[in-house]
Amino acid sequence: MEKSEKPPKEPGKLRQFLAALIVNQLALSYGIVIGWPSPSALQLQSSSSPVGDEPMTDAGVSWLTGILTLSGTIVTVLLSVIPDRFSRKRFGYALTLPILIAWLLIAFATNHTYIYVSRALTGVSGAGTFFLVSNYVSEISCDSIRGMLAAILVFSVNTGVLIAYILGGIMSFHTLPVVVIALAIFFFVTFIFLPESPAYLVRQNRMHEAIRALKWLKGGNVLVAECALSHVQLQVKEIASMRTAKFSDLFRDKATTKALIIALGLFIFQQTCGVFGMISNTETIFKMSGSSLSPNASAIIVAALQVFGSWVATIVVDRLGRRPLFLLSAAGMCVCHCVIATFCSLQNLQYDVSAYSSIPVVALSTFMVAYSVGMGIGPVVILFEIFARDVTPLASTVTLSVSWAAAFVITKSFTDLIALLGMHGCFFLLAAFCACNFMFCYALLPETKGRNREDIVDELNGVRCTKNSNNVKHTIGSDSVHAAYV
Repeated sequence: MEKSEKPPKEPGKLRQFLAALIVNQLALSYGIVIGWPSPSALQLQSSSSPVGDEPMTDAGVSWLTGILTLSGTIVTVLLSVIPDRFSRKRFGYALTLPILIAWLLIAFATNHTYIYVSRALTGVSGAGTFFLVSNYVSEISCDSIRGMLAAILVFSVNTGVLIAYILGGIMSFHTLPVVVIALAIFFFVTFIFLPESPAYLVRQNRMHEAIRALKWLKGGNVLVAECALSHVQLQVKEIASMRTAKFSDLFRDKATTKALIIALGLFIFQQTCGVFGMISNTETIFKMSGSSLSPNASAIIVAALQVFGSWVATIVVDRLGRRPLFLLSAAGMCVCHCVIATFCSLQNLQYDVSAYSSIPVVALSTFMVAYSVGMGIGPVVILFEIFARDVTPLASTVTLSVSWAAAFVITKSFTDLIALLGMHGCFFLLAAFCACNFMFCYALLPETKGRNREDIVDELNGVRCTKNSNNVKHTIGSDSVHAAYV
């Protein structure tokens, strides 16, 4: 009896992985941007501030992240009108310019205006990074590893946050930008050696260059490259034949309207859980809570666990299902907020809590893990599973723009909330948002694991349907943008 032949391995996976790592250097840089305010805010607010004649006010600190998310909101809307004919590589080269200018402004800052302009530019580069990385990785990767390569985006951002915390504690304010500038230059140089997106080349009818790019991506296998070219041509033709959705199409039927409510709810709750504000103010939070560890050491522990959580999320998101992870995440974050709020309340009432000063570190670390395994990457996965194909691009643009706007409101008001409600009141409020998130997911969120898109849309329309027996695996596609942070 002859042995059954094993299916041939897809060639070029190592090259595709390398290409994903190179382009995700931009995501790593953006992670440093997100984490930078945490160690820097304490320096800017000290009596010996490295910039300006006076310490930065609490309102000024809130703008460090607020300006970033505001510019990111605007750029996300603008990027939605960029045609698919736009070169991915030229766009990548262009993104290095705002990064370089932004960090040069920090390096040579003499007043706070330099910093605010810098943060606006990093918001531009951040929104552009999510657009470029998600699309480029999707267009150069084979089906079997596309999901894994897409998940590198979140992992890279979280790693960048960790790097910002570590370097922020050991390097001076004006020296840290040199590292990020060097990283941007290294990206520019290494990106030169990567091929252009085959889909872009096909859209431009540059077939000779497209087959050459695919040969590189497929490890030099000509037959596989030619087969891949035919597949790309069919995809491009199919997309070109689709009608462009209008805003009114988001409300055309029950399924689309309900999907929009679910998507907007998930991304708004992703921001109202407070993760962006907490990451940007980690050291300040630990300093105010009286933790026995130094603020910088506490922040590094939290960031390291966040990296671990994002790694776990990439493994379990397609194994445990969406609903259990969302519910577990929301419940875990709610409990962590309540623990920190209770600790701060007792401290505010003059109770001696010095023996329990490690509690804020443990609670915030647990919060980061709980966030990463559910609310971190989950909304992006759901976003591209619950809409009909023709409205997905428009729905993603609307949803992600609202997400950036929500991030602006939360981060801009975070320090104001602490001043108004106290540390304990702010965390109790965040706990309430997480509780609402739990109830929202329990009531409205369908389980999408192992189901095709049409089956999910039918359920949202109120049509009873059975579970897909084929266990179709969904992967994060070309629009897997800003999974953890906007």
